[in-house]
Amino acid sequence: MVKERFYKTEVVPRCLTFKRPAGTSRGVYTTRKLWEVRIRKEDEPSVIGIGECAPLPDLSCDYGVDYEITLSKACLDLEQKGYVDTESLRHYPSILFGLEMAMRHYEQGGWRHYDTPFSRGQAGIPINGLIWMGDYKYMLEQVEEKMKEGFRCVKLKIGAIDFDRELSLLKHIRAHAKEIELRVDANGAFTPSEAMDKLKRLAEMDLHSIEQPIRAGQLEEMAHLAAESPLPIALDEELIGCNAPDEKRRLLETIHPQYIILKPSLHGGIAGCTEWVHLAETILGSTPERPKWWVTSALESQIGLNAIAQWCATLGNPLPQGLGTGEIFKDDKHRLIQRKGDTIWFSNDL
Repeated sequence: MVKERFYKTEVVPRCLTFKRPAGTSRGVYTTRKLWEVRIRKEDEPSVIGIGECAPLPDLSCDYGVDYEITLSKACLDLEQKGYVDTESLRHYPSILFGLEMAMRHYEQGGWRHYDTPFSRGQAGIPINGLIWMGDYKYMLEQVEEKMKEGFRCVKLKIGAIDFDRELSLLKHIRAHAKEIELRVDANGAFTPSEAMDKLKRLAEMDLHSIEQPIRAGQLEEMAHLAAESPLPIALDEELIGCNAPDEKRRLLETIHPQYIILKPSLHGGIAGCTEWVHLAETILGSTPERPKWWVTSALESQIGLNAIAQWCATLGNPLPQGLGTGEIFKDDKHRLIQRKGDTIWFSNDL
């Protein structure tokens, strides 16, 4: 006997091409592979929900050779249950997030996932200007461009070139834009033995924070840095693979960072990141006026970026977010998110 299904799903692999190579802590990306999930009902074939599963190789906790098999099973489960089983997908954040956004798209009947000023096109979300890793000349060119564009917050990925050269970039920004907010992301580039000295030198640049100064998994060393550093520390990679509520609580209580960075594709989808927000309130003392977290995208296409921005706008976080501009791929057909200065806006211009 064939079991009745609530939905029909379809998975469509996609490969997008970067406009220019994207330097990250895991190497240089020229293309981006992801899986588009589409859901509909048999009796309403014209109503469709679209989501995006976009794991990052060598970084996502759920990415591996069996990824497509796991995704197919999750889609079948959705078809048979009629809802996204959050608990069963807790350890598959990119799949969970893709199905969450597909269901939201289906239920709302379009790309406007929530009713907020952002979703109505009445307000933008402030973002930081991202300086991609590269040689000194390339990074300096990006710095100059971001300052001309009026960004009030700039984030530099450090650890790719000589540390003194990176300090000179920061000094250059400070000399020409004293009021700009500066964030840096080390992506675990420092060793525990050298980290404190480098943090002290970076603190002289009047920085807002540093993300992941040492590699993830060194809890005792990270806790020491968070307690003693003159520069506020934000956790990013440290959160990857920490999916159960008790594990999350233990991590934050052990390290007690000044901030956490939330990426739905990596940190548990909307459901998992919402848990992180609540834990930041109870453990880190986060408040609406002084949040201890912000939201960042992770090289998603316009579909994924839109879903993250739509959710982010419901949270009322006043800090500049680490969201993308929607401008990084040559062949992304959607135009859901557009940048105006240092803010992004929902356009829904298809």
